[in-house]
Amino acid sequence: MVWLCVAIGLVAVLAWLAARWRSDRLTRSWREGEVERLHDLVWRTSESEERYRSLVEAQIELVVQRDLEGRITFANRGFADLLGTTPEALLGTMREADVVESGVMHQRADGARLVDLAIQPAGGGPLRWFAFVETVTVGRDGRAEMLRAGRDVTERVEAARFLEEARSRAEAASVAKSRFIASVSHEFRTPLNGIMGMADLMLDTPLNPEQRTYAEAVKTSGEALLSLIDGILDFSKIEAGRLDLAAEPFDPAALVESVVELLAPRAQDKGLEIAADIEALPATVIGDADRVRQILINLAGNAVKFTEAGGVGVTAAWEADGLTVAVHDTGPGIPEERLPMLFQEFEQGDGSASRRHEGTGLGLAITQRLVDRMGGRLAVTSCPGEGSCFRVHLPLSKGPDRIRQPPPSLDGQRVLVVAAAAFEAPYIARRLGRAGAEAVVVESAAEAVTALSGDAFAAVVADRALGDAAVRGIAAAARQAGVSRSIVLLSPFDRREFGSPAAAGFDRYLIKPVRLTSLLARLAEPTPPPTRAPAAREGAVRPSSRRPRVLLAEDNPINALLATKALERLGAVVLWARDGAEAVARLQEAATSATQFDLALVDIRMPILDGLEAARQVRAHEAEHRLPRLRLVALTANVQAEDQAAALDAGFDGFLSKPLDLKALPPLLEAQAA
Repeated sequence: MVWLCVAIGLVAVLAWLAARWRSDRLTRSWREGEVERLHDLVWRTSESEERYRSLVEAQIELVVQRDLEGRITFANRGFADLLGTTPEALLGTMREADVVESGVMHQRADGARLVDLAIQPAGGGPLRWFAFVETVTVGRDGRAEMLRAGRDVTERVEAARFLEEARSRAEAASVAKSRFIASVSHEFRTPLNGIMGMADLMLDTPLNPEQRTYAEAVKTSGEALLSLIDGILDFSKIEAGRLDLAAEPFDPAALVESVVELLAPRAQDKGLEIAADIEALPATVIGDADRVRQILINLAGNAVKFTEAGGVGVTAAWEADGLTVAVHDTGPGIPEERLPMLFQEFEQGDGSASRRHEGTGLGLAITQRLVDRMGGRLAVTSCPGEGSCFRVHLPLSKGPDRIRQPPPSLDGQRVLVVAAAAFEAPYIARRLGRAGAEAVVVESAAEAVTALSGDAFAAVVADRALGDAAVRGIAAAARQAGVSRSIVLLSPFDRREFGSPAAAGFDRYLIKPVRLTSLLARLAEPTPPPTRAPAAREGAVRPSSRRPRVLLAEDNPINALLATKALERLGAVVLWARDGAEAVARLQEAATSATQFDLALVDIRMPILDGLEAARQVRAHEAEHRLPRLRLVALTANVQAEDQAAALDAGFDGFLSKPLDLKALPPLLEAQAA
C-alpha cells in the first residue's frame, strides 16, 4: 500500500515535471519570438529613420536648433561644414553663419517664418543662397527651442536675378529705342515740313507744265517719306506695348465716309473710283476713333496703291457684337500661298525683287496688331486676277443715343443710275433701295436712252466718267422723257473741267465719292433752288474789318518762312518770334495794347523757353491781369497722343502736326474773324 502511494506520488511528480518542462519550453519559444519581433521592429524603425533622414537631407542642406538663449542644441553636418567646423564643436555655442544679404521675412498662417538668406561660406568660395524655415519646437527638457532648416536655392535666385536683369535691360532698350525713334521722327518731320510746305506754296504760283510736274513729284515723295516715318513710329509704339486705346464716343458712319473722301484724290489720280456703302449704323459707338481710322486708311490705302484699274469699295455694317468693315478692290489679287505672310513685318503680297510697288510692308502688320489690341478679327480673301477683300471686325459697344434728323424718304420713286463703275453704281443703288426708291443701273449712254424711252423715272444720276458727250446726251434724253431731276457725278478734277452742270443740261451735281446724305437730299428736293453766287475760292478768308494779327513762334527759319507766307496769303499780319522767351514777351506786351494778337502759333520745341512753358506763362499772365483768353495753337513734329495731351494741359487750345497742312490754316483765321 505504501509502495502504491509512493508510485502514485512519483507519477504525479513526473507529470508536474513534464508540465513544467512543456511550460518552460513554450515560454522560451514565446520569448525567442518576442525578441525576434522586437529586433525586426527596431530594424524597421531604423530603416524608416534612415529613409526619413535621407529624404530630409536630400531636401534640406542646413539644420540648426537653438534654445531661447541662442545656444546650439543640435546642428547637422551641412550647417557645420558651412561654418568650417564639426557638429560636436558647435553644441553649446552661439555661432552664426555669415549672412551677406537678407530677403523679406514672411510668416505663414501656422506661425512658421520664411526668409531667403545669402551666406558666405567660412572657407571662402561663391556666395550661396538658402531658403530657411523657422519653427518653434519642444526640446527633451520640455523647453521651447527654435529650429531653422535651410534649402540651397542659389541656382533659383541667380536665375531669377538674371531674368530680372535681362527684363530690365530689355525694357530700358525698348524705352531708349522708342525715344530714339520719336526723336528721329521729330527731326525728320522738321525738314519735311519745309519740303512739303514749300512745294505747296510753289504749286499755288504760276508754273509751266514741266515745273508743275517737278513740284508735284517733290510733294509726292515727301508724302511717301512721311507715311514711312509714321509707320515706323506706330510699329515701334505697338512693339513696345506703349499703345493706349481711347474709349470715347464717335460717329462710325462719318468716320468711314471721311476715310473714303481722304483717299479719293489719290484714287482719282490713278483713274480709279472709290466709294462707300454704309448700312444702318448706330449714331455713336465707344472706341478709339483715331485707331479705327488708321486701320481703315491702311487697308483702303493699300487697296488704292495696288489696284491699277477699276476701283475700291468700302462697306460698313453693324452686327450684334460690333462694327464690321470690308475693303474690296479690283486689283491683281494675292496668291494663296502668300496670304499667311501678309500680316508679318516687312512682307508684301508680291515678295519678288521685281515687284512694282515699294514700301516697308509694315502697314498690314501694324493693322493686325491694332485689331488684336482691340480684340477684333482681321481676315483676307483673294484670288489672282479677281481682286481682294480685307474684312475687319471690331467689338465696339454702342454709345449714347443722339437725336439725328431722319433721312428723306424716296418711297415710290424710280431712279436711273448710269455708270460703268464696279462699286459706285451698285452702292448708290443699294442706298436708294434702303431709302424706299427703285433703282435701275445701266452702264452706257445707249442703255440709258433706251431705258428712258421705255419707262418713267423720277430722276437720273449719270457719271461724268462716261464722257462729256455721253452725259450731255443722257441729260437731253432725260429732259425729253420728262424726268424732273437729273444729277451728274463729278470728281473734284471734273468739277473744274466740266464747267457749269446747268449748261450741260443737269440741274444738280454731286462730288464723288458720294455721301448718302447729299444724295438723298438732292433727290428729295421738290424744286431746284435758285442760282447761287459762285463759292469763294477755297482757302480765302472772308472780308473783315481788319487783317488778323498772328504771332508765329518758330525757331526754324525755313518753317517760319513757310508758315508766314501761307498766313500772309490768307490776309494775316504775321510777327515772328525766334524762341519761346521772345514769344512770351511779345504776347504779354501786346495783351494790354491796341495791337493785340488774334492767334498765336507756337512751336513746342524751341530754345531758351519751350512751347509748353511759354503757354503756361501766357495763361498765368492772362489770369493775373484778367485778360481775354488768346487762342494758342501748338505746332509740333511729335504726333503721339501724349504730346497732344501735354499741349492741351499746358494751356493750348489746338494742335497742328508737322509737316504743316496749309489747308488747316484758313479755318483758324476764319474762327478769329467770326
